[in-house]
Amino acid sequence: MDAQGVVSTTVTPPAGWPASPESTLALNRLGTFDWDLDQALMYMDATALALMGTRPDEYDLRPASLTASVPRAEAARLDLVVSQALKDGREGYATRFRVRHRDGGERIVHTQARILRTPQGRPHRIIGVLRDVTDESELPLDRLTLDAEQRESSVVEETTAALAHARSVRDVLDVLESPLGLGRLGAVSIMLGLVEAGHVQLLAEGRTSAYVPELEYTRVEADFPMSEVVRTMKPLFILSRQDFARRYPRLWPYIEPLEASAAAYLPLVAQGKVIGAMGLLYRDKHHFTHQERTLLTAMTSSIAQGLQRAQLFDQGLELAENLQRFMLPHTIPHLQGVRTAVSYRPAREVRDIGGDWYDVIPLPGGRVACVIGDVQGHDTHAAAVMGQLRIVLRAYATEGHTASTVMARASTFLADLDTDRFATCLYAEMDPSTGWLRMVRAGHLDPLLIRADGSCRVLPVMGSLPLGLLHLGPLDYRETALELEIGETLLMFTDGLVERPGSDLEESVEELARAVTQGPLHDLDRLADWLTEAPAEASGADDIALLLVRRDQTAAPQLGRRLHQYIAPGDLRALGGVRQMVRAATRAWRADRHIDDIALAAHELAANALVHTDGGVTVTVRLLGGPERRLRIEVTDRSTDHPEMRDADDWHRTGRGLMLVDRLADLWGVESRGAGKCVWCEFLSPGAHAS
Repeated sequence: MDAQGVVSTTVTPPAGWPASPESTLALNRLGTFDWDLDQALMYMDATALALMGTRPDEYDLRPASLTASVPRAEAARLDLVVSQALKDGREGYATRFRVRHRDGGERIVHTQARILRTPQGRPHRIIGVLRDVTDESELPLDRLTLDAEQRESSVVEETTAALAHARSVRDVLDVLESPLGLGRLGAVSIMLGLVEAGHVQLLAEGRTSAYVPELEYTRVEADFPMSEVVRTMKPLFILSRQDFARRYPRLWPYIEPLEASAAAYLPLVAQGKVIGAMGLLYRDKHHFTHQERTLLTAMTSSIAQGLQRAQLFDQGLELAENLQRFMLPHTIPHLQGVRTAVSYRPAREVRDIGGDWYDVIPLPGGRVACVIGDVQGHDTHAAAVMGQLRIVLRAYATEGHTASTVMARASTFLADLDTDRFATCLYAEMDPSTGWLRMVRAGHLDPLLIRADGSCRVLPVMGSLPLGLLHLGPLDYRETALELEIGETLLMFTDGLVERPGSDLEESVEELARAVTQGPLHDLDRLADWLTEAPAEASGADDIALLLVRRDQTAAPQLGRRLHQYIAPGDLRALGGVRQMVRAATRAWRADRHIDDIALAAHELAANALVHTDGGVTVTVRLLGGPERRLRIEVTDRSTDHPEMRDADDWHRTGRGLMLVDRLADLWGVESRGAGKCVWCEFLSPGAHAS
């Protein structure tokens, strides 16, 4: 007791008492956010991020990073709510929206926020909370603070806004089936049908109804309510279960288990034409007020217009997808010494067709060209340009041009097209027998090199301007050369594999290199599929194309060095030196079983080139490995005219040389080599080896 006679007591609070605000919110599953409008940054605590289906380590404080988990229609409606609150000068807002989680499930989240403004009234910050209300979604949503009239007006406004952002029929269905859409008017089930070839095709059979195959495709003349409103173009309201059973006995067995007491069926009319019908089922409802009838009838206009736009979009999308499938290679060739795998995944959220492509092109001499690229834009135009560019690249490559020349000519072609599009591209030419790789990069991402031990790193390739931008600089496409060892793999990909909203592109590529080491490296096809599915958790805002090329154990080793001899224009006396070189090589490589035939064939090919072309020629002799050893003679010149083999007769003084080569050699042929050609022949030499 103190001097005043007051008894003093000392209270020792328990540990952790009182709980911090953060703990209190988290224990009650309330997440918080703080949105800085000036900096476009939004802090979210761990609970809020969990509600949004986002991991803390992948969130970069930018609101755009969260859009992948919110369906487009919901995002549009949420944006409308926030924008309207900011515009009207309100102190805050509250609404619900759907969130899609990684496992494919959906949750309903309620958000409530306070808007902070400057002394001048400008909004600069929003502070709020998030709460999971999925378990409450079945409760009557008319318990919201809005009265009935305000609620119905809000439903019309928000549904119309969401439909304006719906691009496909699936988007329209998402808007209508959402518990935050027409469900707020009390409907327990929503049905939507489209008129097609004299039938009504049921597209949606909403939340509480069961799938009935017999009702999926019915005739317009059938005795069903949706067919009736299509025929009459007038709304139909059913006010009792008895009325339902009496008027539509064929339908009643399917409706009876749903415990529906009333229904509204409305025609969907766009530009004076019935394109479908919508049905709403209600429980514990026995009449429709004049306002409700007017509201539902008015809403069908927005729904019909949204559906019509969506149908046109889907038709265009189908056309574009078919176009792209036609433009991409149907099969990838199987080549000696290399294994390849490709994968393509269209954009999942944008729903547009892209300009990504890949190609694997067999080249003369057993070489192979691998191409991957991306035309600017996401539309049919991009797909069409992609198809043309792919064909042009293939044509230039098979003509035998160098990698840099192929890219320069393709860039000129694209610039000359009547289009404003450009394209990024990575072109890699490989000789499987040596592993020698030459690459040209035109504004594209660097490839990754996967070593035989499973490690992976970025492979720097000298960069140049994208294709088609001649007005920005010269055609300077430089080659990067290296040797690909047996078992090593080159990974070429488009930016959709690594590009994420708000993320650094270089860091994303490095992250991909680390992720590759965890994939099924032993199986290229599985690895390709694994890589394209891995970004499924991300936004999916762009399409993805990738190409894997591995130098295989079956790659034929280069046995011995090549021997070359250049002959000046018209120097027929040098043909003796050609025969000597060929004889020396065949003896050194112990491939001399047909030494006279080989020397004679080389002489004839070289003589033919000297006589019928104006420039010099180069004679090359080399030993090829593989299942069968082959000695190959190549004669290259600067003429694009291909020789013809024909029977020599009294009227022609030419043609005997190729006839002779055809009889002596096991194989022979002609290949384009850029601005010239190569005439070659091969002799099987089973016992040959390099000395």
